[in-house]
Amino acid sequence: MTKGYSIYLDALRFGAAFVVLMSHLAYPRFTEGRWLWIRDFNLGSDAVIVFFVLSGLVISYAVETKASGPGQYAFDRLTRLFSVAFPALIIGFFLDRIGTSIAPHVYDGWYYNPLPLWEQLWRGLTLSSEWTGLQTRLGTNGPYWSLSYEAAYYGLFGVMVFMRGVRRVLLLAVGAWVVGLNVLLLMPAWLIGVVLQKRIAAGQLPEGKAALALALSPVALYVLALAVDLPALLYPTHVAAIWPLRFSDEFVWNNLLAVLVAIHLAGMAGLLTQSRKARFELPVRALAAGSFSLYLVHYPLLQFLAALGFTGPSFVDDAILLSVTVLLCYVFASVFEKPLHLWRSALRPLLWPL
Repeated sequence: MTKGYSIYLDALRFGAAFVVLMSHLAYPRFTEGRWLWIRDFNLGSDAVIVFFVLSGLVISYAVETKASGPGQYAFDRLTRLFSVAFPALIIGFFLDRIGTSIAPHVYDGWYYNPLPLWEQLWRGLTLSSEWTGLQTRLGTNGPYWSLSYEAAYYGLFGVMVFMRGVRRVLLLAVGAWVVGLNVLLLMPAWLIGVVLQKRIAAGQLPEGKAALALALSPVALYVLALAVDLPALLYPTHVAAIWPLRFSDEFVWNNLLAVLVAIHLAGMAGLLTQSRKARFELPVRALAAGSFSLYLVHYPLLQFLAALGFTGPSFVDDAILLSVTVLLCYVFASVFEKPLHLWRSALRPLLWPL
């Protein structure tokens, strides 16, 4: 993976997190409908699919390039998730409780589920909040749903890579049953990222005009799909009528989008195959290093800041709310996400050998 391609993936990762933030900022209770077009096009949901493809690509790359067994794999994946998820649950819980005491009307809606702390921690730290029979919202932290999907994909992929024979088949079957249909419906998007990584590793990259076409055509097709409202045309109405799909309710469109994302990334890999330039590296790396925190912490912060009165009737008010939210997310990241290597160094003696 060249430096140029790595920087591009980081930029895309931050961009996807920022789009999710903007999709929530667009709610009328925060910005009075000035940004509702973001929600009308459902860009936040599409951005999560970008995350899934990137995750499949990056995790597959890490497994291939880093000598490790199942214990190391589990340690790396869980510490990556919990370094941000655990403090996000704690801080989010107290922000919600303080916010409801200041301005209870701001929290009076579907977007707040006042679970007690023990239940939020139990559901959140088991990473099962959207598995079959366990679906629930953790306070105001709507984005947390995708972590239960990610954890399931990490687990199932780990079984595929590190297990063999009957044990692998049995663990995959049990795992699929435990995580449930909704999670499995979006797993192709994650696996598409794995397939893309395999092709890149094998050197099966487009060149020249073919690479440029693959990089640009999915973007044009995506714009066209939104223009004709293809997601609505592909909506699985009959399935949704008999099964609560929740965050997988656009799984046909989501998996098609994952294909477009993978084609775009394949094209970019071809264009950047010899790129070793470090243009924009420092700002992009800095933004990407806090993108997980930006994704996971922004919603409780938006609600809390709204309770403090950070909303208003103008674009200036929107800019202030956005700026303060992003700033606080990156303060959080500087404490919990960016020092991941320190957390791992501290935990390794306690958990190793696994």
